[in-house]
Amino acid sequence: MKTKSILFSLLFAAISFALLINCSGSKKEDATTETHESHSDEAAAPAEEKKVADASAPQFEVDPKFQEQLGNVFESYVSLKEAFVSSNAEKVKAEANSASQSVASVDMKLLTGAAHNDWMTFLTPIQNSLKEMQSSSDIEEQRKSFSTLSDNLYKSIKAFGLGGKDAFYEYCPMAFNNEGAYWLSDQEKIRNPYFGDKMLTCGEVKEKLQ
Repeated sequence: MKTKSILFSLLFAAISFALLINCSGSKKEDATTETHESHSDEAAAPAEEKKVADASAPQFEVDPKFQEQLGNVFESYVSLKEAFVSSNAEKVKAEANSASQSVASVDMKLLTGAAHNDWMTFLTPIQNSLKEMQSSSDIEEQRKSFSTLSDNLYKSIKAFGLGGKDAFYEYCPMAFNNEGAYWLSDQEKIRNPYFGDKMLTCGEVKEKLQ
């Protein structure tokens, strides 16, 4: 019996270790993420800073009013992301509705030329993703739409900027059966919208945006 107990303990430890490795891609990356979140090891900070891409200037110079309106969309998106963290499909519906209103308040007339064309390219999948979330009560289906929303909002922020507000582009390699997926956050601390409290801190910051 004692031998069986030892073997079971070793098997459980091996499975736990494998989950940690899969979450971050490597044992070293996982250790870096945990240190980054707790800020308990100051010596690891420089390595984390090198890992995250520096914020770059937006592709287009646009009216600050447009950046402010896009910033409002981002704030609504963050509330939506937190609904996914809590794995609450009904709350996702409500927050998706609020985000849709924020998107509708963006004045596309503030953009011209190539900037206007790009926004129109991003806008359609953003609107469609939010509609899909509002019409579904399946949290996993909603998460698929959230991934599409995240990709296009990221492109929008890269193109136009947020007028000085910080956004963080984050990644989970285990989302959607290890296909991986990105999301945006207003903080560096990982709060995974694709797994919620099942794997809340699984992921890493890939890029800082402004």
